[in-house]
Formats: sequence, structure tokens, C-alpha cells
Amino acid sequence: MFGRKKKEKEEVASAPEQAETTETKEEKEAAAVQTPGEFDRSNGPWDIDEIDVDENYIDFGSMRIRMIDGLNMRLDVEQKSQQMVAVTLTKGNNSLQVQAFAAPKSTGIWDDIRAEIADSVRKQGGTVEIRDAGLGREMISKLPAKTKDGRKGFRVARFVGVDGPRWFLRGVYSGDAALRPADAAEMEEIFRSIVVVRGEDPRPPRDLLPMTVPASIREAQEANKQAEEKKTLDMPERGPEIAEVR
Repeated sequence: MFGRKKKEKEEVASAPEQAETTETKEEKEAAAVQTPGEFDRSNGPWDIDEIDVDENYIDFGSMRIRMIDGLNMRLDVEQKSQQMVAVTLTKGNNSLQVQAFAAPKSTGIWDDIRAEIADSVRKQGGTVEIRDAGLGREMISKLPAKTKDGRKGFRVARFVGVDGPRWFLRGVYSGDAALRPADAAEMEEIFRSIVVVRGEDPRPPRDLLPMTVPASIREAQEANKQAEEKKTLDMPERGPEIAEVR
């Protein structure tokens, strides 16, 4: 159910020999403009003051994430600081990485962040598609890559973002949820069920809200550590050796 990993695996899909590398005028305009507050959060994601969480939710500090049958969670850790920076949720062939950030009180930041990501993808020779979907305005990026058998392909990621009260929640889909968005309804529901805990500390916009390892996971890790130590202590020591003397 749980795991720790330093770097997320990337999905590579095969592509035709002549892949489209430029975006349309409409896509450029959509990437640069978003009407503030156009996404209705009446069905989530939620602020901690808007909904009561129950025992099915796991506490990650700045986020509460609801567990459902078959859902696996991986804690993404930054290698240098060893700090938890994201949670990746996986079910079947669908993956969703989620992070929560601080945001200004009066304006959202998703339109600016989306435009910056799109610009970065284009500079790397990739393409972007901006569209309106179930979670508001989203972006699908494709970066040139090679498949395992050496064919030309592209790495696909689907970015979604929701502006809340002084926070911003970002999700990055991979696997089937990125390649076939229409089949990702279950992952979208998981994203909507997330509860963000902004806290009262002053933070600059885009600052990653602090994440903590849940107590249940810490207890499991400690139990595993103690079991390993006990196994080492229980190993019989090597006794004296007897050599035959002739």
C-alpha cells in the first residue's frame, strides 16, 4: 500500500514518425488566459474548514487523502534534504502525483503556473494541449522520448490545478490517466476528495506546504526497523573452531 521513492517513473508512449511539434493559436491563447474562479469547487477539492474528515482519510500534514480499495500511496522524497515533497497515488495503470502550495489570498496562480510549464515543455521540443475538462482548465504535455525498444515516442503528462483559499493544489497524471483522460474518472474523483490544510503561517506564493509522514506509516517503519534489529541480535554467534592436530 505504501512506499517511498526518490524519483517518479515516467511513462513513454510510442509516436508516429512525424509528431506534431507546434501548438495552435487557440492553445497559445488558452495557456495565457484564464478567467479567475472559473472552476467550481462545490464537489472538491476541499479546504479543511469546508468538510469533516473521517477515519478513511490519511493525514499528510498539508493534505488529507482518502483511502479507497486498491489505491496505493507512494511518498516522494527529495534526495538532498530527505524531505517529503509529494504523494503519488496509483490504482491499476493510473498514477496521480499531488502537491499543495501556498497562494495569494485574492488571486489564483494556476493560470501563471500552467503557462510556465507549457513554456518549459516547448523549449524542450515538446508540445502542449490546453483544454477545459472536469477539473477546469488542464494541460497535456508531450516530450520527445524513446520507447524501450528504441522507437520514437513521447513522454506524456496531464497537469491539473485548482486554486483554493490561500492554497493551490496541483495534480500530475501519468499512465492511462494521461494517455486516455476520458478513462480517468476514478482518479479525478480521488483528486476531488483531497482536503488541503493551509495553516495560518505566512508563506510566499508557490511555497510548497509542509508534508509529514503519517503516524501509521512511521509506526510501521519503526516496527520493521525493530524487527530487523531483533533478527540481527537473534543470530547465533560463531563458536570456537576446533582444528585437528596431527
